[in-house]
Amino acid sequence: MRLNFKNTRQFTLLYFFLLTLDIVVKLTCPIAFRFATKPLLVLALLLFYFQHRESQTNKDQLWVFLALGSFLIGDILIINHINPIFLSASIVAFTLGKIFFSIKFIHKEDFNVARLIPFSMLLFAYIFGLVTLVYEGLESYFAIAIISFFFTLVILQFAFLRKSVFSLKSYYYVFIGVLFYLISESIMAIKTFKQDLPFQEFFIMLTYGAAIYFIIMGIVFEKEGVEVRAQ
Repeated sequence: MRLNFKNTRQFTLLYFFLLTLDIVVKLTCPIAFRFATKPLLVLALLLFYFQHRESQTNKDQLWVFLALGSFLIGDILIINHINPIFLSASIVAFTLGKIFFSIKFIHKEDFNVARLIPFSMLLFAYIFGLVTLVYEGLESYFAIAIISFFFTLVILQFAFLRKSVFSLKSYYYVFIGVLFYLISESIMAIKTFKQDLPFQEFFIMLTYGAAIYFIIMGIVFEKEGVEVRAQ
């Protein structure tokens, strides 16, 4: 059967097969094999989004492609995260990806400030607690890590503000996606700068893979009535 990237069900099965493959490779194979499996996730999402880009404006398409391109570079660089240069470069790439997604999520509609303030305070408290936890291990990475965490706050807030502007399905997909990204980034930060955690490699990749999947699906479903064929 020929794979149809217009078909949500087929694509979802393929995507989570690729994610499972990468997790298995990550847990059982030499690091070199991940250069073949990890980029497949973002490449698959790029192809899927390309097939459904007609529901997006040209500017939206640009920001999404730039974001996914940055994540693809970050994915390749972070495979060798033990190397300080590759780790720093990967953080920069992921930060750029978050910036591009944040620009994509900006909208001109009025938003409820009273609703945003408690959410922002909760996010700030979480990030502050995370930074405090890993502070001693950051050392020369402190500035770049703070900038990266800041844009995690930004993308979460913009995802939160999308409610009532885009379809409800799109809102929940994107919001769930950025929450998964926060979990993945948090585990990665603790692992890299503080201490090992149980099943850390499995959960980092599972939550990261789910994050970018839900974000892209949410973007595709932005317009009311825009559905991707599931037959």
